[in-house]
Amino acid sequence: MVAIAEACASGKFPAQIALVLSDVPEAGILQNAQRFAVPFAHIAPGKYRTKLDEDAERAYIQRLSEARVDLIVLAGFMRILKGEFLRAFTDRVVNIHPSLLPAFPGLEAWKQALDHGVKVTGCTVHFVDQGIDSGPIIAQQTVPVLEGDTPETLHARIQEAERQLYPAAIGALAEGRITVKGRQTLWRPAGAG
Repeated sequence: MVAIAEACASGKFPAQIALVLSDVPEAGILQNAQRFAVPFAHIAPGKYRTKLDEDAERAYIQRLSEARVDLIVLAGFMRILKGEFLRAFTDRVVNIHPSLLPAFPGLEAWKQALDHGVKVTGCTVHFVDQGIDSGPIIAQQTVPVLEGDTPETLHARIQEAERQLYPAAIGALAEGRITVKGRQTLWRPAGAG
């Protein structure tokens, strides 16, 4: 969120953060929103551990609709979004995942990469669909797996890559430079007609 807020504040792309919502009341993202003078709120997720319950989902939809958001950018939101939420914001929800999807979807992808012995991993910005980390891929950035890497050191390097890739992808979306055709996306360079 900080990298995205800094990119917005710098004028690197025509976007602003309209609202920050969190399902965790003490989440650092809420303090960061306050620091950047962005409206923020906590909305309890409800009775389920891995997804929003129906009341929470309606509350999220209402708050985001009232804020008139064009794009929903997930950052550390560890709940599966489905159904009514995705219908309310069709093709307007993006996420970043700490692997080169479709490899290693789900939780702790950096540990999965180490366990599988891959030499390269990375991060992926993708549209959110009804599956888990299965939406059309917008952008990817590679991160080498180094000899002696631990889950913590690899995850830290992936997070560095995420802080570069996510704002760049959001900027391209805000500028209308991303086109989706089925599962394929086309990212036109800045300044291209």
